[in-house]
Amino acid sequence: MASDSSASRVVVSYPADLSQWGRDIVEDSPFRAYLRKAHPTASEGEEWAEFVGVGCCGDSLDVPLRVEAVEGGTELTERTTFEFTVREACGIDGGWGVQSAAGPPEH
Repeated sequence: MASDSSASRVVVSYPADLSQWGRDIVEDSPFRAYLRKAHPTASEGEEWAEFVGVGCCGDSLDVPLRVEAVEGGTELTERTTFEFTVREACGIDGGWGVQSAAGPPEH
């Protein structure tokens, strides 16, 4: 049984310019479980910069997530569900840059 301090549902937004690949990672079950472990609580307006890898040949990507709403208490538990929504673009520069001419410079 969930305690009174447990959040039943948390709405988290990510920027509109996050790639489809990034969206798939963020909205998948393992990432939801990670959020429950990485953040013991959630409060509306809180921002989280979360690492999302871009695959075996890519660079890393920190995705700026924002807690838009919290139902119930603030504690994140196994019973807390996440809903994701899209907010305004923020100029996030992610993707497969390492495989393109725009990739990192050679050392």
